[in-house]
Amino acid sequence: MAIVQTMCTSFKAEVAQGLHNFTRGTGNVFKLALYVATANIDQNTTTYTSQGEASGTNYTAGGATLTNITPLSSGFTGYWSFDDLTFSNVTLTCAGALIYNSTNGNRAVCVLNFGSTVTKTGQDLTITFPPMGASDSILRIS
Repeated sequence: MAIVQTMCTSFKAEVAQGLHNFTRGTGNVFKLALYVATANIDQNTTTYTSQGEASGTNYTAGGATLTNITPLSSGFTGYWSFDDLTFSNVTLTCAGALIYNSTNGNRAVCVLNFGSTVTKTGQDLTITFPPMGASDSILRIS
């Protein structure tokens, strides 16, 4: 079992089918759920799953809602991201996350691997997204 950082394969087709709207304020609702190191989430993940999801004080199953940043383009690349997300005063252990579209069938977007196990005890856990840009944004299509 492993958490493999990737854009989910099903998401790539669903973007072309118009199933995901990332526009700030008027788009779909996207969430980020946290997972333990033994979770099995990767490019084949098609929807949110509770299997392997982290649990703990002040963390709700399904994760938390992200704030979209409206997609932009530069050169040959379309890109978009989210505002940073803070889970407040949590006690839990996690090693990765799944971003998914809770408006549209809990469809998986991408898997994040934190590179190590993160443990918080009565502390904030902040997911910091890279800056918006054609070479930096968390989601890019070239």
